Amino acid sequence: MLHDISEDGTMNQPRELLKAAVIDAMDAERSVHTLNPNAVRLKKALSDATGITQFGFLMVTLMPGHDAAEYHRHLYEEECVYVLSGDGEAVIDEQHYNIAAGDFLGFARGGPAHTVTNTGDEPLVLLVAGQRLEQDVCDYPRLNKRLYINGKVEELVDRGHIQQGAV
Repeated sequence: MLHDISEDGTMNQPRELLKAAVIDAMDAERSVHTLNPNAVRLKKALSDATGITQFGFLMVTLMPGHDAAEYHRHLYEEECVYVLSGDGEAVIDEQHYNIAAGDFLGFARGGPAHTVTNTGDEPLVLLVAGQRLEQDVCDYPRLNKRLYINGKVEELVDRGHIQQGAV
């Protein structure tokens, strides 16, 4: 049996289904990356709205000239980005690439450092997905910093202070 759903997506809508009109009407959370004040993102948490807990899906909008994050790489988590609209630039392993609607970026755990910047004149809208591991390590090579994540506890250290092989 087909259930009728109104154009605004509210009638008979299960939690697992977010209609486009509902997503459009969601308030976007303004977020600024701790290590990059130019990384100003407008985020809509799609996975949270549907109850997904093991990986995150965000619709992220970058206004012209803004970055998605500080240039980084995850040692354990995987993440990916699908460009919904707009134009931008991806920096992957210090190489610059133009990106546009329909392009996909996938970053395996331990993969190269990366970031995305809106280089266009219109908003750059991205679907960003990633794991939600309890523990992760994130490197910020341009800043020579490493972030250790253990649940809600995070510790940012200078990479030069890390003792290799110390027990």
